[in-house]
Amino acid sequence: MLNRRILRIKVFKVLYGSVLTGGGSLAEAEAGLDVSCEATRDLYVFMLGIISPLTRVARERLESARRKFNPTEEERNPNMKFADNALARLLDEDPDFGKAFSRRKFSWEQYDLFLKKIYSSITGRDYYAKYMSSGQSSLAEDCRLFSRIFEEEFVDSVELEQILEDMSIWWNDDLAYSLTYCCRTMESMAKGAGWELPPLYQSDMKKDVKMESDRQFAHRLLQNAFAGRQRYSEMVSEAVSNWDQDRIVSTDMALIITGLAEAESFPTIPVRVTINEYVEISKYYGTPKSSIFVNGLLDRLIQKLADDGRIRKI
Repeated sequence: MLNRRILRIKVFKVLYGSVLTGGGSLAEAEAGLDVSCEATRDLYVFMLGIISPLTRVARERLESARRKFNPTEEERNPNMKFADNALARLLDEDPDFGKAFSRRKFSWEQYDLFLKKIYSSITGRDYYAKYMSSGQSSLAEDCRLFSRIFEEEFVDSVELEQILEDMSIWWNDDLAYSLTYCCRTMESMAKGAGWELPPLYQSDMKKDVKMESDRQFAHRLLQNAFAGRQRYSEMVSEAVSNWDQDRIVSTDMALIITGLAEAESFPTIPVRVTINEYVEISKYYGTPKSSIFVNGLLDRLIQKLADDGRIRKI
């Protein structure tokens, strides 16, 4: 499930926490890394679990309209396509998904107001109107609709962000990735595949015995960044001698340390790949000028390490 980009981000964030606080052992950092990785998959399960509660809200809304004192013809005979969608039924009847959701003690019941707000937003969308008026009904169509809902309704939702923040400190910044994986799951289910809990790391999905596992990659990266952080910090300070080290943004320092550790520790990863990865990450976690700073420093310091014989690429 987790790719190398998100693993780099998680290692950087664990290291950043260590740099910021100036404390914590490697063992504690590694434990935090494992918890952070598992939390992303937990968030995926939690968000996939919103499908049935949203469907329930639709049924309740239609039933309430039907019980009105003087319902309209449309209210007496409503379009039940969304309320009876096959995807919610499939997940409700899937014992593996039910166990995965309940084992984590997840529930959407206390977020009824949020669910109702999302449903009201959905019913006002053009894509929903098109879905309801298509005259067809299929699992594939239901999956496409919910993929659209996940893309349109959740990514920038302030209310959802607050819910997730209250539930877990580890879910910060993981929503977009988890939603993407929810959409991949629905795409697969639309083709007839059953639900199954995805392996935590993408290397586990490929089952290539010759490939270093992504978990090993992440832990080795963290271990080497942790071990070399003092040396790398001094290199950065020397390279920007006109700057006091305390004036260097902590996120930039953590990114550069992690990038140097990767360049020095993984001979099969090209230097340009490493630099590009951390420059991209800096665009989301640094200042407006971080990408330029990280790019320039990594390029210069990696070249110095190569000149000193500390970096040898295969």
